[in-house]
Amino acid sequence: MSDEQVLAGPDTRTRRSLLTGVGAVGAAVVLAGCGGGDDSGDGAAPTSGGPEVTDTGDPGGGDREGAQSLARTADIPVGGGAVFAAQGVVITQPSAGEFKGFDPICTHQGCPVSNVDGGTINCTCHGSKFSIEDGSVKAGPATTGLPAKEVKVDGDQISLA
Repeated sequence: MSDEQVLAGPDTRTRRSLLTGVGAVGAAVVLAGCGGGDDSGDGAAPTSGGPEVTDTGDPGGGDREGAQSLARTADIPVGGGAVFAAQGVVITQPSAGEFKGFDPICTHQGCPVSNVDGGTINCTCHGSKFSIEDGSVKAGPATTGLPAKEVKVDGDQISLA
């Protein structure tokens, strides 16, 4: 038997089969990370029973001092809100006609908040809850509130100020 001939029994693994298996697992991990659920492509995640926000542009085509409209006032439910992850803001309406903006990143460990429900902005990574009125912590583990972001209401359009 020469040096290049190797006995290959049923439990023997070759380097080629090992590398092929590792490559297949790596490809599966990459594809799983790229896939996902429903992606509407607009970055909006309305919650608390609010309607889905699909149009983030200005329907009138006007440019209100360079601000891009994120939503219509009717899209943000009273006592609830919507997460606009791509635009970096959570918009809430604690009481009728009062709109607030907050940073969408949880202060606990930097996870993005996932929804607004039951009067709180919720991070499902570790269970932190923040007030829709002022961003303060309602339930930990977070110990500091969400920073406020300026929002502007112009007619029925809401944009970052």
